[in-house]
Amino acid sequence: MTSVYEEVQIVLHGIWSRRWLALGVAWAVALIGWLVVALIPNSYESRARVYIEAQSILTAQPGSNPSDPQQYLDQVRQTLTSVDNLVQVVKGTDLAKSVRNDADVGGKVGALKRNISILSQADNLFEISAKSSDRSLSDRENAVVSAQIVNKLLDLLKQENFSGNKAATSEAIRVLDQQINSRAKDLQTAEQRRVDFEQKNIRMLPGVGSISQRMDSVRVEMNQIDSQLVSAQGALAAINGQIGTTPATIDAASAGGGQGGSPLGQAMGELAAAQARGWTDSHPDVVALKRQIAALQSAGSAGRASITSTPNPAYLQLRSLQAERAATVSALQARKADLAGQVGGMAAKQVEEPGLAAEQDRLGRDYDAIKSQYDKLVADREDARLRGDVQSEAGAFRVKLIDPPGVPGGPASPNRPLLLVGVLVAAIGAGVGAAFALGQLRSTYATVARLERGTGLPVMGAITETLSSSVIARGRRKLRLFAGASAGLVGMCLLLVVIEFVQRGMSA
Repeated sequence: MTSVYEEVQIVLHGIWSRRWLALGVAWAVALIGWLVVALIPNSYESRARVYIEAQSILTAQPGSNPSDPQQYLDQVRQTLTSVDNLVQVVKGTDLAKSVRNDADVGGKVGALKRNISILSQADNLFEISAKSSDRSLSDRENAVVSAQIVNKLLDLLKQENFSGNKAATSEAIRVLDQQINSRAKDLQTAEQRRVDFEQKNIRMLPGVGSISQRMDSVRVEMNQIDSQLVSAQGALAAINGQIGTTPATIDAASAGGGQGGSPLGQAMGELAAAQARGWTDSHPDVVALKRQIAALQSAGSAGRASITSTPNPAYLQLRSLQAERAATVSALQARKADLAGQVGGMAAKQVEEPGLAAEQDRLGRDYDAIKSQYDKLVADREDARLRGDVQSEAGAFRVKLIDPPGVPGGPASPNRPLLLVGVLVAAIGAGVGAAFALGQLRSTYATVARLERGTGLPVMGAITETLSSSVIARGRRKLRLFAGASAGLVGMCLLLVVIEFVQRGMSA
């Protein structure tokens, strides 16, 4: 422990004995460092926070993946810092004052790419920041320019809300038009192949559609005719039953019967009309009419006129209905026979030409598939146009400004007071290091023990230095000068820090 303490004392003594060298090196390093810090331009930064929410007026447009709105927002963020947009930023701010040619514009755009930052803080919340440290502008102008850059980016963001979406919609419609034209050619080719095939085999394939489709259609129609035929036959049987119970003639008075005929004739006419309406024998009115007819037939009258036979109107009406129902049954039976013949003929064609039916089915499937794709593409194009019209009015997303950009009151970088103090610490360290290095290069012995270790010889004794009063006084003056120079170094640093804060206050 004693040897370490002695070594420390020896090092400190060597540095102290070369204190003027350390002080000179510290002053030199400090002045150079402070000059470098003074040459670093101030960088002013302006910030703004915006909330961007994707609109959901319509569903996703064809050919895109809009179910992920964050992807669309990231795309907007990338296009916002594109070269074309940054050129507009340069021309729309005070940066244009120092632009003389295209090379200057390119330099400004490159600086903007490094100094513009768009960060996502939370869901749909973005921070847009811009720094300005143009050497051709004053500190105040750089502060104003940083706010102008952020404001211009916000304007471009609002423009991108409309123009960017319109461009994307136009591109989608253009791609859909190309696909529609391609499908239209394929559809025309498929339709022509099907027409050529049908014309070539027109005798083998009458009608429209494939053999299987037509057979299915005929079978459906036959089932419908069967049900209609059963109904018509039932109606005809009912009419035949009514005709069997209805007399062909009725008795009527030849004289004295008045204008309306005999009561028996009127009653039988009413019964025929009721049966024509479909009333059954158990209907109360039919039962009453039959009773009335029976009473009139059994009753006799001494003074009645002579009775003659006349055609029964009810019988004639039932015969007319019978003829109509019979014609309907005959027509249905004829149609059924015709359809059965068609089914048999098509089945025979399938047996005779199995490849013909398969080829027709294949051509039909190809045409239907292409037609379905064509119709879907046309519907997608109309949907894209509608979406483009709506979003051109409402915008693809909603932009809400949370924190507007402002002119910064002080530079964001560099932290010049901290750098000034850091240069002072580095200068002191450099001076002390120079004095220590010089002491290590020169072979001196501060103590007797160090001399014995260095030479390997025993030391008989040491002579203490005796200083006169004049030497002591001179040493004290030098010490005061050293203290003053050291204090001046620290004071210079404090003065520069104060000047920096004063400049910041004046530029705010």
